[in-house]
Amino acid sequence: MPQGLIGPILKEKEVSKMREALLYEKLDNRDVKCNLCSHRCRIPPGKTGICGVRKNEEGVLYSLAYGKVIAHHVDPIEKKPLFHFLPGTLSYSIATVGCNLQCDFCQNFEISQFPRHYGYVTGEDLSAEQVVEAALSSGSKSISYTYTEPTIYFEFAYDCARLASERGLKNVFVSNGYMTPETLETIYPHLHGANIDLKAFTEDFYHRHCKARLKPVLETLKYLKRQGVWLEVTTLIIPGENDDPEELREMARFIREELGPGTPWHVTRFYPTYKLLTRPPTPVEILQKAYYIGREEGLKYVYTGNVPGDKGENTYCWSCEKLLIERYGFRILKNEITPEGTCPDCGAKIDGVWR
Repeated sequence: MPQGLIGPILKEKEVSKMREALLYEKLDNRDVKCNLCSHRCRIPPGKTGICGVRKNEEGVLYSLAYGKVIAHHVDPIEKKPLFHFLPGTLSYSIATVGCNLQCDFCQNFEISQFPRHYGYVTGEDLSAEQVVEAALSSGSKSISYTYTEPTIYFEFAYDCARLASERGLKNVFVSNGYMTPETLETIYPHLHGANIDLKAFTEDFYHRHCKARLKPVLETLKYLKRQGVWLEVTTLIIPGENDDPEELREMARFIREELGPGTPWHVTRFYPTYKLLTRPPTPVEILQKAYYIGREEGLKYVYTGNVPGDKGENTYCWSCEKLLIERYGFRILKNEITPEGTCPDCGAKIDGVWR
């Protein structure tokens, strides 16, 4: 049995709208194999997978999180963070409880680890139609599947995304990237943008801190780039864990060589949280070092995060260095990129989705 499978849950608090899962196989002894994320859990009857929200009931795999929305907010798209995807617009953002990773530095552990901590699934019952109508009513231009991990509530995200596409909304995944090719192929026609966490560049880090592997994340990044989904990458820099300059350089090279030099890389400040309380907040000079490493390795756009007011929040022309988008936190103070997505001074093409 894979490490982390969760025992019987949802007795008196059983979800009323369980939905049969997508992307699973029926095995012998009424076991099932979930092919949604790269754990590919083999789940015996009465158990859930590592995520805690996919349960085998007598040989049929169900999503316990379908329509059980634990958070829904209207956010600036910059909060995802996506800096080159419809800047200045709003994104209707939703999540359910649960996650397929167990990051000991998770900033949203109260909801991502909820099934593991409390043994049941909770949330507000919403339909895909209600989510899309709320997004349209809010003036949002997109729906972001975020806060936890969209992979684990895939059936609901997929239904929302298909309907959103029909109504003219874009769809965004903010994800740890630990999904299978089958999942990516299924969501691809309705996925327009993604920010993927590249948490480190060693298998050791992923094993120790996330109970996962690096390689599937790299494959997800390459797949999204091949398919033309707008892609940005985020790395939370943790002092003493993933801040070695050579590791950061290798990461920047991977982004440039495999994803392209126009792929934005967000290097973000860590604050002690959840189980990782022994590391200090990331010194700003380490973020600035990562910023310059990314630029030295040929990335056109590198951003520092969680440091409001730092010039690393701004977008500059990669060709003439003109200040194009000035930001403070998640607010845009000015945007001089032309409607055609070019620099108004030198005419260089600025990578992104601008309209």
